[in-house]
This record gives sequence, C-alpha cells and structure tokens, in this order.
Amino acid sequence: MSQDLRDFLKELDENGEISHVSEKVKRDYEISTFMMELEKKHQFPVMWFDDVEDSEFPVVTNILGTKDRFARGMGVEVSQVSEAFGEKIKNRFDDLKIIENPPCNANFIEGDDVDLTKLPILKHFPIDAAPYITSGLCVAKDPETGAETLGYHRLQLKGKNKLGISFHSRQRMWEYFRRSEERGENMKAAICIGVHPNISLGSQASVPYHLGKFGAIGGLFGQALEVSPCKTIDLNVPTYAEFVLEGEVLANVREPEGPFAEYTNYACFRSTENVFQVNAIRYREKAIFHDITPAMSSEHITIVSIQREGDIEKFLKQNLPNIKAVHSPLSSCGIFHCYVSMKKTAEGQAQQVILTTLGMDHHIKMVVVVDEDVDVFNEQEVLWAMATRLQADRGVMVFPNMMGETLDPSTDELSRTAKMGIDATKPLSGFSPKIDIDENVIGDVQRLFKYVK
Repeated sequence: MSQDLRDFLKELDENGEISHVSEKVKRDYEISTFMMELEKKHQFPVMWFDDVEDSEFPVVTNILGTKDRFARGMGVEVSQVSEAFGEKIKNRFDDLKIIENPPCNANFIEGDDVDLTKLPILKHFPIDAAPYITSGLCVAKDPETGAETLGYHRLQLKGKNKLGISFHSRQRMWEYFRRSEERGENMKAAICIGVHPNISLGSQASVPYHLGKFGAIGGLFGQALEVSPCKTIDLNVPTYAEFVLEGEVLANVREPEGPFAEYTNYACFRSTENVFQVNAIRYREKAIFHDITPAMSSEHITIVSIQREGDIEKFLKQNLPNIKAVHSPLSSCGIFHCYVSMKKTAEGQAQQVILTTLGMDHHIKMVVVVDEDVDVFNEQEVLWAMATRLQADRGVMVFPNMMGETLDPSTDELSRTAKMGIDATKPLSGFSPKIDIDENVIGDVQRLFKYVK
C-alpha cells in the first residue's frame, strides 16, 4: 500500500472526488468560508485551490472530511472504519523502513532564508489572532526514552521563522516538552504538512507512553512506516510529507498565542503559549499545502470521532461482554459524548460500561448506554431510547470535579468538568414490547414505491 498522499489524491481525482478551483482566492477567510458553506449543504468534496494569493503553492482541503476516505486509506468498508482502526492499531510494526533521500529533500531552505510567509498559511475566521497552520503534525521524541510521538497542534504564524504552538491537551507532546524544559533543553521537533490519511489518523492513537506512535501507524498500513531523517535535527519523520519544518520548541519562553477557532465552534483563548522556532524548511517539487478548516468542520472532527470510537470499542470489548457498537457523534465535536449499545444480560452492566468508558478517556463528558436494538449511529434512535426507557432518578449518574478538556469552554479555570452517565436500557423483564415491522412484507411493498411522486 502506498504511503504517499499524492497517490491517495490521484485515486480520488480519478474518481471525480476532487474539485479544482483555477481562479485566484484570498488567503484571509475565503477558503474557510467557502468550506463552511459547503458544510451547510452537507457537501464534503476535496477542494483543490490552484491559485492562492501571494503563494506559489496550491492549497488542498477536506482530505480528511469523511469516514469513507479514512476507510479507503485503510482498505476497509466505511461501516468498519472505527472498529478496523481499533484492531489495526494494535498490530505494531516497530522496525521502521528508513528512506535516506525523501522527496521533500528536493528543496531545502535554512537559517536567515527561512520565510514562513511564503507558504499559503491561511487566516480562517475573524476571531483568529493570525494566520494558522492547521494541518501541521508535530513530531518529537521523549528525551528520556527516545519514543517518538506526533500529533496535531495549532500553529500561529508569528514571524518569518517563528510559530506559536499550544500543547493544551496536556498529553504526550506536553509531557515530552516538560521533560525537555526540566533539563534546560529546547525540544527538537519537526512539523509535517501533507501526509497520508493513515498517518493523520494514527497520530490520534492511544498507545503506552514507553512506545512510539510510528509502530502503531504501521498497523494501519499493514507494513512498516516509511520514515526519513531530518537534515538539521536527530529526528525521523514520515517520508512522503509535502513540507517539513525543522526546528525546536524553546525552553522557558512563553508568548501570547490565540485566540483560535477551535473544534468546539467557540473561540479558544486558552493556550500553553509555547514558541516554535523554525530553522529549516524542506519541501517537494510542486509541493501541495494541506489546510484543515478549523472550528466545527467535518475535517476537523471526523478524525477524532473515528479514533474515539475505535479505541473505546476495543477497550470495552476487552473488559465487558456483549458490546455491539460505539459512536462518538459529530454533534459532540466528535469527542465529548459516547453512545454504546449492548446486549444486557444482567442489571448493572450499563453502569459498568459508563464507568469503564469515562475512566479510559478524560475528554468524554457523557456516556449513554442503550440496548442492542438501538442504532447508536442514528441520534434520533438514541434520543428515543432516552425518552422512553430512562427515568432520571434511577438511570443518571453524575460525577463532579473531574479532569476535563482544556478547550471545553464550560470547564472551570482548572479544566475540571462534571461528567454524566445515562442508562437508557430496558429492564430485563416486564417492559412493553417494541413495535416492529413485519420483515416478510418489506419486499412485497417495494412495488408500491412507483406511485410515490
């Protein structure tokens, strides 16, 4: 399987799934506004803008906007994408394939010649403090173990060689930087722009801290991840990245960063206020600049939804019987709510699902457990189950003052949140039967659809 984004885009283009825009577009607001207007129409094409003002590079967006594209990246059916992610990510390939001369070595700029303003870094919304790189995967190593990680972090354009970066998730990258700073060292890091969807999705994987993420990403490809060494720092990055920005996150330096239009669809003023100094840029011939429309866009949150569903389903099935399906809906920004269906065989099992799910991921604020006859991917059915099977005094659990998501605007100043579990399952006996259609008649009535105008 090719690990090159260009091969993936070529297949999409041949299938007529990329729309090309030849006329000039502005860097400020036009692309993001157009993409959000498409969202309102429930249209999710990959858009390729050939002529972005004051830049030689085209901008491509919405590559990650649908589950179907992630499914194709892994070679599975779209209905299996979350479950496949949860399974494939366990099949690690820790012996990486080293490619010494990657395509992005075609162009190399360093030192005083570095000028980020030549890249088509967009300003997306009026609330944004500045133009932002939104598709930059930050790659770094644990200074103690050498385990590598990569993840999406917003990157504010601050100067020709300076970016603001926030590690607000307080997870792996934040910890690696904390350890580096504790040693009095800058954290060497690289920003990769334009990578295969499997690499984007694998960057979200929950793996043990002593293991790197590259091995897990190999599981999505079914083969070792191809990586290449940076030129100015001791770090490997995915081989086929369109752009690689090499540099370091400065120890003991903080500068204001934000606000930024976050996936919650609110302006976020919270930030760790770190500074990334860019010392070198490498890029491919005819390089493609990938931009992710921020705020509550499909490309911004679909990737998180798939990761949550896959990881939670895998974890629940390892610990509890009869789990049927897991859904982290886009209505909850793909992260805050989780719907779980199960075949309940004992009272109290729903509560066990709630506690297990909340315990594995601090981002989740609400878990709703329903019976196996409820389709968790249909929110109308989940709400129907809550309306007809839930009594709040018996079925709702509330847990105050728990660790929450920093970007959730409803949390307190310490990012604490209340969490809720809802048991919307039926009692095991004595409950009214659900009305079902006679399955044998469904085929018979198909002939009548010809009368429908």
